[in-house]
Amino acid sequence: MSETKINAETRESFGKGAARKLRAAGRTPAVIYGHGHDTRHIDLPAHEVALALRTKNALLELTIAGKSELVLVKSASKDPVTQIIEHVDLVEVKKGEKVHVEVPVHVIGEPMGGTVIDLEHKTVKVEAEATHIPNYLELHITKENPAGHHYLVSDLVIPDGVVMELDPEELVAAVIETKAGAAEDEADTETAAEGEAKEAATDASAE
Repeated sequence: MSETKINAETRESFGKGAARKLRAAGRTPAVIYGHGHDTRHIDLPAHEVALALRTKNALLELTIAGKSELVLVKSASKDPVTQIIEHVDLVEVKKGEKVHVEVPVHVIGEPMGGTVIDLEHKTVKVEAEATHIPNYLELHITKENPAGHHYLVSDLVIPDGVVMELDPEELVAAVIETKAGAAEDEADTETAAEGEAKEAATDASAE
């Protein structure tokens, strides 16, 4: 994962009123935690932050008062109506440092006809270097696996340097039969039964 470079400014005004003024000016309030430092209050360009936050676990390279530092997006709050980002929590990190994050599961492939994939874990917990957090982990599925098949943590494609924090035998996804697939199976069963009945009747009349 590559870091997004953003210029940040230190802020001295706090509270809801100050935050509203910042957002009106196209800035997003944020705080930085970590590494034993006091909590720092900053603001960021709203548009650039919104673009960066399209990626989960976004890594930002901030320039504050001429100095550069890396931070990881820990959380962000949005207005439930406008979806405007109202506040961002950031954690200071160093290159080579290990962090614990949740990474999305990305399904590759198509399930058998008449079935769908039910994700038990849409995200999974991993440990990774702060500058090498994968955007997602791949789960490869196949049309050969019928309804009832289980995909486990051990089936995920794990990049080098990433450590899973879930048991290898834990369920990640299951193949589930759809209503259409069940109806089709029932129709096939009825057709087969009718065929067998006709064959039996034909054999009986021949006797």
